[in-house]
Amino acid sequence: MPKSQPKKSTSPQPRVRVLMGELTAMGPGRADLIDAIARTGSISAAGREMNMSYRRAWSLVETTNASFIEPLVIASTGGSGGGGALVTDFGHGVVERYRAMERKAAKAIASDFAIFSKLLAAPKIATPAAKAKPAKSAKK
Repeated sequence: MPKSQPKKSTSPQPRVRVLMGELTAMGPGRADLIDAIARTGSISAAGREMNMSYRRAWSLVETTNASFIEPLVIASTGGSGGGGALVTDFGHGVVERYRAMERKAAKAIASDFAIFSKLLAAPKIATPAAKAKPAKSAKK
């Protein structure tokens, strides 16, 4: 896992998503992708950093841009110098506001979430045998 990507926690945690109908306009993965684009200057490099395909990263950027009144990311096409991507000032502002909402939401529900977390079962560790597909039963 790249150093810049935080480790996935096995402890429960609340997640904030901003939905527009069935579509996610902003969520933790989209915010992480935009942060990675800002760091790398590239949608493909950001996707690689997050272990996702360029196609998936590009699709997330397109749908996120379409969800807001201004683009969050502007991509330039490749050429002799190659392409790139830039997070707009508007995009930086959206991500900053989203991160502030995450912090406020987590703080607001901290005591309830602590109790709720005690009601959850411990995460199951998947063994290679558990991942294997069950054998098809023979029909007679």
